[in-house]
Amino acid sequence: MGMPPPAGAGAARRDSMRAILAAAELVFSRRGFEGARMAEIAAESGLPKANLHYYFGTKERLYRAVLEDIIRQWLDTAAAWIVPEHAPAEALAGYVRAKLMDARVRPGASRIFAGELLRGAPLLMPFLADELRRRVGEMAAVIEGWAARGLIGPVAPAHLFFCIWAMTQTYADFDVQVRAVLGPSADEDAIFAAAEATVTQLVLHGSFVRDNVAILNT
Repeated sequence: MGMPPPAGAGAARRDSMRAILAAAELVFSRRGFEGARMAEIAAESGLPKANLHYYFGTKERLYRAVLEDIIRQWLDTAAAWIVPEHAPAEALAGYVRAKLMDARVRPGASRIFAGELLRGAPLLMPFLADELRRRVGEMAAVIEGWAARGLIGPVAPAHLFFCIWAMTQTYADFDVQVRAVLGPSADEDAIFAAAEATVTQLVLHGSFVRDNVAILNT
């Protein structure tokens, strides 16, 4: 029988992989897939380049891992809000707030994802067609349940998600446009407060959520 792994080996492995993924996200967001170099990612992570190849093999596999990590985090956030136990107004307002926070604190993730889609998603399409479709289907069932109970009006759930994603991720993907329109001195807190109020109002009224006045006035 082989020797058992040393105590803490699993945690060290997870920490190393998280450090590599975080560094890769930064570099891919700056350079794109073609421009990114494993040596730069290694330097950003503070780990030897050999570690990147040991854990992920190739740049392509690391890039795919970054993309899948981004989408899983987004889907987990959505799934925490879009559940039958939440009132629709609370759930949708909370989800909009969380998506805007992602756009604010992790803009590179949104830009990497947008760049992959603009390339036709050659590395990500199997994941999108499987995991993304399945998870969105689960949340769509929640929204359809709200509609069946008369809590919201008729709405196509997938298209509601498309609208939320587009409205929130624009503050990451098109930050330059936002800054150009609002001015370079615009306060970031004020930008995102106005964005949250506006997007929430559009989503709640657009999905005909009942009793949303309290949410809109908070």
